[in-house]
Amino acid sequence: MPELKQLCAIVVKAAREELLPRFHSRLPAQAGAHGEIKHDGSVVTEADTALQQRLQTELKSHWPQYALLGEEMPLEQQQALRKKHGAGLWCLDPLDGSTNFAAGIPFFAVSLALLQDGVPVLGIVYDPLRDECFSAQQGQGAWLDDAPLTVAPRHISLSRSVAVVDFKRLSAPLAASLARKPPYLSQRNFGSVALEWCWLAAGRFDVYLHGGQKQWDYAAGSLILTEAGGHAETLQGGEVFNPSGQPSSVVAALDGPLFKEWKSWLRAVQQG
Repeated sequence: MPELKQLCAIVVKAAREELLPRFHSRLPAQAGAHGEIKHDGSVVTEADTALQQRLQTELKSHWPQYALLGEEMPLEQQQALRKKHGAGLWCLDPLDGSTNFAAGIPFFAVSLALLQDGVPVLGIVYDPLRDECFSAQQGQGAWLDDAPLTVAPRHISLSRSVAVVDFKRLSAPLAASLARKPPYLSQRNFGSVALEWCWLAAGRFDVYLHGGQKQWDYAAGSLILTEAGGHAETLQGGEVFNPSGQPSSVVAALDGPLFKEWKSWLRAVQQG
């Protein structure tokens, strides 16, 4: 098993050197500054590719027994890696929030998880602009830099909560219900799934809803939230992590009673 602090140091150094210079030097009028559109409609930039190549090389030099599953790989290669993960498999999103990055919005991160037996056992999400490194190890806890992330009682109702909701991936009826009569006090959507998991784990908002995340979006973040003591399920009430790599919906909260209230409201709307 890789040592978490060593792994964090590798990710932090690579992100600082590959992402920050490209972000600060980008020009709106520059050709390609807004990235290219992939087959799934998402944005990819030069920074995505550069950081994935950098981390693939460095991780292989330290832990050659683990293959790497990266977002910026052909679909066929991704599927083959999931079937033959052997001792373990790195799951990497080199730039979560590529659209933000390309547009100059300062909210993006690198997300890396180590999967063993189909589940994440190590997770790192690094925000290079704020120099915040979130990390977790299965059964050992979660941290923001060197400080433990642990649940503190919130004593807050759903009606007083701050929510992060990605409307575009929800069903039209559910999105309409949330828009017409939201059950929470206020709503946000930041555009980087990995950081949204971590900001929830850090208590920076209260409830979370997303209609469909890919494995590299949630592999590290879901482990960080779980190890911090938070709660997450799919909209159907199942496990968020899907070893097959299929997209997964997310309903989450840091506080247990609030999580139950949030799930109850969503269930009533979907059944209604």
